[in-house]
Amino acid sequence: MRLTSTIKKMHKRTPKLGKAVSLATATGVIAANSFGGSIPLWLMGVGKIITGAPIADKTVIKIATHWISSNNALIDNMLPRKDWRISLPDDVHINGKYLLVCNHQTWVDTSIVQYISEKRLPLTRFFTKFELIYIPIVGQAFYFLDFPMMRRHSKEAVAKNPALKGKDIEEAKRACALLKDKPFTLLNYLEGTRFTQAKKAKQQSPYTHLLKPRAGGLSLAINALGADVDGILDMTIVYPDGVPTYGDLWKGNIKRLGVDVRYIDIPDDLFLGIQNGGYENDEEVKAQMFDWVEHVWHQKDQRITEMLAGFEESPKAQEVGD
Repeated sequence: MRLTSTIKKMHKRTPKLGKAVSLATATGVIAANSFGGSIPLWLMGVGKIITGAPIADKTVIKIATHWISSNNALIDNMLPRKDWRISLPDDVHINGKYLLVCNHQTWVDTSIVQYISEKRLPLTRFFTKFELIYIPIVGQAFYFLDFPMMRRHSKEAVAKNPALKGKDIEEAKRACALLKDKPFTLLNYLEGTRFTQAKKAKQQSPYTHLLKPRAGGLSLAINALGADVDGILDMTIVYPDGVPTYGDLWKGNIKRLGVDVRYIDIPDDLFLGIQNGGYENDEEVKAQMFDWVEHVWHQKDQRITEMLAGFEESPKAQEVGD
């Protein structure tokens, strides 16, 4: 606590030094936690795969939760005064099962999701490429934590071997099914990539702040997990001072941040149709899903405009972290 208090004072008296020390401290703590947690994570993860023991699975999740909590403690105790406005529904709970959609602007988004989810939502997972499993520590952590890992087969590969057609979807469903018996938050960035003005122009996106949404990933998750889902959550993240880098987060440069999380309703007949495989096999269901996703995205686009305007109307409201 004395160290974090000293760093906060540095931010006030000598900002450049404060930023440098914050970044160095965060880098050291995160690296130490990652290295220190990798051995027990590996041991418990291998034990989980071999034995299927629930205690091994729970221990792996506890290790990941501790790693996230340590990062969040740095944000709370080390970074300078900040105006972070966060809104979540009162009835979300850590033992729930949620599908989460979110706009995507920077790698920082995932850290923000982890920050606001602590003690409010279950551990967040997201779709990853299967090839990541070969990255030391990180890839195996994703695997042990039941992140849905997808193998993508190119059109050329499918043309050479027609048996591969649909295999990536089958494997993704099987990966999602691993979450059925535990609390989860399954995150999906519907835009499929980080927003930039260049990408927006190339797409001719009709939205002011967003790229065009994709419906495939969310439909796949509904198909695999629909009966077990407690709700679909929509998270909107805004950075009023510009899109930050990961280094900006740990330097304390994100002085203003807005996060709004709310439930979104999907028509029962559409949800049931997707759950029964309609997105893949019924063009009418697919068209209804696209219409619904676009409606959600238009509302989100307007919400971003309103959230940004709110910071300009009350620039000193709800400041925390002194």
